[in-house]
Amino acid sequence: MQETYNHSEIEAQVQQDWQQTQVYKTNEALSKEKFYCLAMFPYPSGYLHVGHVRNYTIADVIARYQRLKGKNVLQPIGWDAFGLPAENAAIKNKITPAAWTYQNIAHMRAQLKRLGFAYDWSREFATCDPNYYKWEQWLFTRLFKKGLAYRKNAVVNWDPVDRTVLANEQVIHGRGWRSNAPIERKVIPQWFIKITAYADELLSGLEQLGGWPEKVITMQRNWIGRSVGVEVDFVVDASNTLTVFTTRPDTLMGVSYLAIAPQHPLAQRAAKSNVMVKNFIAACKRIEVSEAAIATIEKRGINTGLTAKHPLNGAALPIWVANFVVMDYGNGAIMGVPAHDQRDWEFAQKYHLPRHIVLRSDMAWNYDKAAFTGYGAVINSGDFDGLDSQAACDAVAYMLASKNMGKRKVNYRLRDWGISRQRYWGTPIPIIYCNDCGAVTVAEKDLPVILPEKIEFSGTSSPLKNIPEFYQTSCPACGKPATRETDTFDTFMESSWYYARFASFDQNNHLLDDRAKYWTPVDQYIGGIEHAVMHLLYARFLHKVLRDEGLLNSDEPFARLLTQGMVLKDGSKMSKSKGNIIDPQLLIEQYGADTLRLFTIFNAPPAQSLEWSGNGVAGAHRFLKRLWHFCYQQQTVIRTINTNKRPYIEWKQKDATLQNLRRTMYQILQQANFDMQRLQLNTVVSASMKLLNLLHDVANYAQQHRSEADLQPALRLMNKILVVLLRLLYPITPHITVFLWKELQCEGNLDKMYWPKLANDVLSIDSVNIVIQVNGKVRGHINVAIDADKAVVKSAALQQTNVSKFIRNKIVRKVIYIPNKLINIVVDH
Repeated sequence: MQETYNHSEIEAQVQQDWQQTQVYKTNEALSKEKFYCLAMFPYPSGYLHVGHVRNYTIADVIARYQRLKGKNVLQPIGWDAFGLPAENAAIKNKITPAAWTYQNIAHMRAQLKRLGFAYDWSREFATCDPNYYKWEQWLFTRLFKKGLAYRKNAVVNWDPVDRTVLANEQVIHGRGWRSNAPIERKVIPQWFIKITAYADELLSGLEQLGGWPEKVITMQRNWIGRSVGVEVDFVVDASNTLTVFTTRPDTLMGVSYLAIAPQHPLAQRAAKSNVMVKNFIAACKRIEVSEAAIATIEKRGINTGLTAKHPLNGAALPIWVANFVVMDYGNGAIMGVPAHDQRDWEFAQKYHLPRHIVLRSDMAWNYDKAAFTGYGAVINSGDFDGLDSQAACDAVAYMLASKNMGKRKVNYRLRDWGISRQRYWGTPIPIIYCNDCGAVTVAEKDLPVILPEKIEFSGTSSPLKNIPEFYQTSCPACGKPATRETDTFDTFMESSWYYARFASFDQNNHLLDDRAKYWTPVDQYIGGIEHAVMHLLYARFLHKVLRDEGLLNSDEPFARLLTQGMVLKDGSKMSKSKGNIIDPQLLIEQYGADTLRLFTIFNAPPAQSLEWSGNGVAGAHRFLKRLWHFCYQQQTVIRTINTNKRPYIEWKQKDATLQNLRRTMYQILQQANFDMQRLQLNTVVSASMKLLNLLHDVANYAQQHRSEADLQPALRLMNKILVVLLRLLYPITPHITVFLWKELQCEGNLDKMYWPKLANDVLSIDSVNIVIQVNGKVRGHINVAIDADKAVVKSAALQQTNVSKFIRNKIVRKVIYIPNKLINIVVDH
């Protein structure tokens, strides 16, 4: 063992041993208790940043710990390889998206291996591999046949220059993020998956997710957005009825106008005869379609000249086209109640529309300042006057139903999942269009529909539309000439079932096999809060679909979820655009992978943000050098102890100081056990640091007690503490601990050892040290029997010399006793 801690040599040697022995290859013995640990797989952007390192280190620590606990552990890795960034790189670097992606995967794979993560690399796959997306296409054909996949016209963000649909996040201030062209709201055919068919189960299933952060549960619940209300029919004419969904039927008598979406059929009808309406609708095409954008835009509208009849009082209500009404919620129409809805109030103020107050507030309310949106007694509503809001909701619903003018309805904020992308680098949608047969799924025997990778790519539109050998085909049903779909799947499709495919990674004949039933659900999932809604919701949905297909046997994909905090530098999130990225490769070369892993775990709890600190990295490295130096100094003694037979030691007969040192070790271990189970990983590092300090205390004791009776137990204890320390540190810093374990000839292979256990005799103590305070300030300590009565502890405390002088000639007002910890005597000043 050399004197200097050479992290480069050590880590290279250990990683070579891991590769040769395949120690992390998953055991397929499906009778053993399993633990599936998974970090959200990376997009192959070409480099890792410290945020990646933190995420994957947290997952690796958990996986290694569970392995030490005796579990059959699965920890795979793969690549979320499709997506728009590859196309952007292709445009910029004049390289095909496929070539760019594969070279990035190779580079990032090498980086991950350099960090020493305990992955089963035999299960690695990229979602752009036809062997993967074949089964995604197969799943889509099953959804289509079950009526869960369909095509319809939908409003999208359309970039007229790039001639493609843009996701909401790709629209910046109303312009295409790449072309900078003003985007349009365009109606085009899109493929959808009917996630709303599972809305109730997605909502109720949240109750099963006790291992998820409450904030994520809340975000999902709000996104699903179940609301109970009434559909109300407002008759326009003999052939047209405007149906509106409302959660506040108690305010129905306060309606003063109706508003419809620009795409509503009545709006299109009005535009044919009214040029101002036509121009307004055209202007609305420049508005983003995201809810956030629509919620914050200036509320604008135009009167169509049409009216509808109020179902209860017969009033003629003007129908407006409004830019904030969306076609795909409810029925693309709202009832305007300016006195009791703030958005309606703002619109009415702008266009001088009347407001009808139909609820009495408990306080004086200035309706010129804002709408009253609370609940109260109903007024100015005829037969409903005097009812409270809830009773009025029920009464209005009943009356509407009795007149066949409305019905109770449950609505959801959740919309069906639009999966069409007019981009190239994605999974081809396995649909063929036939003039006679319509939309037909590709036959299973013809899957996968392979995406051509050697293409000329300009980026202004999908090259698939310009490759006849791709889109020209024949109908699977009738054999006549037909056209293949050139849209590709939203990349959330790939990431919504990958966790299950890892379990059946080499299954060539089916999407999944029984191994997926054994491994799922994922026991611990780790990833960023930015995926709290879309990715996790889609994965939950597809898991239930796969369950209903008989391919899985659980209701939820992820039993526990950890959303790790961001890595910050100078208070800001690290990002390439801000130029504040820290390259982990440079840190690994300077300090080693173990140092970087140790820093990311120690400097903040996993769920909290980690502030980058160069001093913190250097401090982590100093700790590992201290550990190395201690082992170097004591190597001969430790090897001797490890290679000789060791008779049992009767510790209760040994020196009290030695007993206390041993007890301290187990107390530290007990706390570390608790912290590891609750994933408070940073304090496990603290425990390791305490154990290293304890090692020095025991070594000093051995130096001062040279008799055989004291020396041998001390050296044995030193070795025991070191063994515990190496096991505690192993999940966090595996290279140095595996190397030292082998070098010091500790028993067995650390990669296959068990988590250290507590000794039954050590923590059962007869007495305890109590802190004595006077008016909150520490004035002494006293040793008393464990669980001693308060009166006994008080009597003993008052007799302490240093305590008595602080209470002399004063009245004791109160005595606060925390059993086995503290007594506080409160006296007059």
